[in-house]
Amino acid sequence: MRAPDPPRGLVSPSCRAREVLDRVGDKWSLYVIHLLGGGTRRFRDLRRIIDGISQRMLTVTLRGLERDGLITRTVHPTVPPRVDYALTPMGRTLLDTVRSLVEWADEHLPDIDAARAAYDRRSALLSASLTGHPEPDDLHDPADDARGLNQPQETGPFGP
Repeated sequence: MRAPDPPRGLVSPSCRAREVLDRVGDKWSLYVIHLLGGGTRRFRDLRRIIDGISQRMLTVTLRGLERDGLITRTVHPTVPPRVDYALTPMGRTLLDTVRSLVEWADEHLPDIDAARAAYDRRSALLSASLTGHPEPDDLHDPADDARGLNQPQETGPFGP
């Protein structure tokens, strides 16, 4: 059986655009682009603002964005040296898209949190039923019933 063709406009795995999408869509690049959209920043400011990023990972991310022409790196001849990062004109063309993604994520966080909690409860219930353990009371949320999240799943010969 042949897999269906991807919808038009989507990037195939062999397409070179995938390289760029991998860069701008990685874990940290969106944050960096978003922050630099507000203006030039120093390395230590980016490191302080981006929670959870290591110094090494920030360096790797900045170098990749610089290599792709999305940011510039300016070293000022001071002691100690000061390094500033800014978006290039091409990098600025990503700002509307990045802002839209960030706004979407902020807007949908409660829905995503609820979906994750419901999924985790369903997974725990399934695991409990497969191991023969009774359902823990704290895993069942009646509000999920009202939203239709605890509906029985149809199963076929190969699973759900």
